[in-house]
Amino acid sequence: MAVTIKQTEAAPASYPAVSGLSDKAQALDAAALWQRIEAFTAWRWTEREVVWLVEGDGDWCPPLAPAEVTAEEVWDGEAWVPATVYASPYGGYRLTTCGPFRFTAAVGGGEVPAAVSEAFRRLAEYSVEIGKDSLLSGHPAHTSHSAQIGQSVQETFDRPSTWAARAIHNSGAADLLRPYRRV
Repeated sequence: MAVTIKQTEAAPASYPAVSGLSDKAQALDAAALWQRIEAFTAWRWTEREVVWLVEGDGDWCPPLAPAEVTAEEVWDGEAWVPATVYASPYGGYRLTTCGPFRFTAAVGGGEVPAAVSEAFRRLAEYSVEIGKDSLLSGHPAHTSHSAQIGQSVQETFDRPSTWAARAIHNSGAADLLRPYRRV
């Protein structure tokens, strides 16, 4: 069975712009938010080069999409040389020797689907809330908070310790990204 041993992904020149954000969400580092979305999905919406090292014989498909493989090479013991690979009925390649193989591809591109733009917006707006420190939200590192003003006004909340780390889930972005999920 062919197995991806290593994936080297170059950073894109830029990330897509998303509209409809509040001023505070617009001020966040969009690249960091896109990187979080890309870590969660197997899709890329801006082009970049990706190189995979693959070992074993059998069928192999690029684990990122959309991908256009531009070079297929095999290690001959001293250097990378052009490889002869065959099409697989599963949409990738059928490797007939153990390799190792090196595949270079242009990955990403196309229009950002509306669901992905909305996932970005939700993650950005939720991330703004992570940075707030007020009477009603408490410090981002706190898992509980209680405040009382006089006898009649009291505010209390409890949240899991992972609330900030699970922003992609807690914001609702993960549900929208489900069709593009990394498997």
